[in-house]
Amino acid sequence: MERSPVQVGFFVVLGGMLAIGLVNVLINLQFLVILIVLSLFVALGLNPAVDLLRERARFPRPLAVLAVVLVVLGVVALAFWAVLPVINTQVTNLIRNAPGYLQSLRENPQIAGLDAQFDVIDKATQFVTSGTWLTALFGGILGAGRLVANTVFSVIMTLVLTLYFLASLPVIKDTIYQLAPASKRPRVRYLANEMFRRIGRYISGMFIVVTLWAVGSTIVMYAVGLGEYALALSVVVAMFAFIPIVGSSCALVIVTSLAFTVSPTAGLVTLAYFLFYQQMDAYVVQPRVFSKSMNVPGVLVILGAISGGVLFGIVGALLAIPTVASLLLLYREVLIPHLDAR
Repeated sequence: MERSPVQVGFFVVLGGMLAIGLVNVLINLQFLVILIVLSLFVALGLNPAVDLLRERARFPRPLAVLAVVLVVLGVVALAFWAVLPVINTQVTNLIRNAPGYLQSLRENPQIAGLDAQFDVIDKATQFVTSGTWLTALFGGILGAGRLVANTVFSVIMTLVLTLYFLASLPVIKDTIYQLAPASKRPRVRYLANEMFRRIGRYISGMFIVVTLWAVGSTIVMYAVGLGEYALALSVVVAMFAFIPIVGSSCALVIVTSLAFTVSPTAGLVTLAYFLFYQQMDAYVVQPRVFSKSMNVPGVLVILGAISGGVLFGIVGALLAIPTVASLLLLYREVLIPHLDAR
């Protein structure tokens, strides 16, 4: 009441402009924010190994961090050194032989009938052999170069930030604790440690789940006659295994389709394995791996994974479940007791 309408209007407009500017900054820095969050989650996933070395082997934390980082980098380097040349050869052969595989689908009476009606196989063969899918996928040479540059930058930034967060995790935690009032600091410490523990165990568990998917799929593909492309396809299966809910189904479609080009028996065996292991993974493997870290209803898992995937792609879908688990922890430990006390 003591200010003139001009002053009130000026401050309202200024506040609106400041809010819009902050939103634009966050939108422009979205890629960097996602890298930071992903690096922090990976660091939390590696932290249990660091704590294990400190407790069992009595390593100082810097030495334990260095040992874990060297082991991870060594495993990744050996995997790339062993797999990349094979994958390159297998992917090249797969692309070269794809038209022949598509033509062999005509041996199936049902598929042949659909092809006679809609001419699907010839159109798919023309699409593959013309190379237009490469231009559509990467946006030409310039788009492919930009994709490679962004990928290299993302990997390097993620590795550097993960190393920094892993080495500085105790300091980061203490900084978070100091933001709370002294009277509530023990409660904040408990909640933060519980959230970090759940996130770390989820990320660590995901590596176990993905490894089991990749190893089992590789064995089956060698057994059914897909050994020529087994390593390349196992990498595809591992990548899809990181995606909650729909990842294994996408891998099933890709690998089973290729197995049917070898023989109907190979396709049926591969389909049976994927369907069987999907149930094993959902009802045996993941409950055992995540029993102590995740306590999230199934509907929230589905909604969280879909929302994260829509907003931030594969990374969002991967990080959505531990994020939902952390928010659910705050709901159960903070909001519900606060409402009950009123």
